[in-house]
Amino acid sequence: MRIPFVAGNWKMFKTTEEARVLMSELLPGLAAIHGVEIAICPPFTSILPVAAMLEGTGIFVGAQNMHWEESGAYTGEVSPTMLAEFCKYVIIGHSERRAYFGETDQSVNRKVKAALMYGLVPILCVGETLTENEAGITQEIVNRQLREGLDGIDSVSISSIVIAYEPVWAIGTGRAASGDDANHVIKDIIRYLLGQLYSENLAQDVRIIYGGSVKASNAGEFFQHVDIDGALVGGASLKSSEFLSIVKAAAG
Repeated sequence: MRIPFVAGNWKMFKTTEEARVLMSELLPGLAAIHGVEIAICPPFTSILPVAAMLEGTGIFVGAQNMHWEESGAYTGEVSPTMLAEFCKYVIIGHSERRAYFGETDQSVNRKVKAALMYGLVPILCVGETLTENEAGITQEIVNRQLREGLDGIDSVSISSIVIAYEPVWAIGTGRAASGDDANHVIKDIIRYLLGQLYSENLAQDVRIIYGGSVKASNAGEFFQHVDIDGALVGGASLKSSEFLSIVKAAAG
């Protein structure tokens, strides 16, 4: 059985003090929810205080990005060894990183390999733009991102990776895909390709979550589909009541 998984991506929001306030609002409610794995992905500056507040709670910390090298003269970057002290998860290949910071399928692949090497669990993001969606090439784009992002990843490692389907046109726009649309991509494209690349059994072991304008009012629409294993939540993760409702919906 795949354990449902919900991660909150705070993006470039919350000072350390604001992060402490939000976590103090979230913790009582999150502690009462069972049957779902939870990760909080704050900005780098808030990872340490959030990790301190989550210690012993069973709720995990994630990072929003990382470099693939262990160390070096890479001004402004953060290495996997630095993150591994505090984090279990790391988001890799988010569409905002691809669009604004020049990330490619090849750099994403290097980061996935580095994360696994240093004991971090990658949340590998894939998804098509609105233009690509309207052109009917969603499968082509998602397949390419998956094939290249997972290049060289063996069958032992694949089941520990979380894949997030995030249609770019639905991120931060308020325009979410429908549950049926998201399930189609996750089941018939992503999980099908994983079956081809690895095996049907391994494909069934991989957790695949949806991201893109997920909120309390529509979370249940996604989670009713058995192939959608949770959510990568953006803006709604910054509101305690919204995020708690989404996690509760994932827990069933």
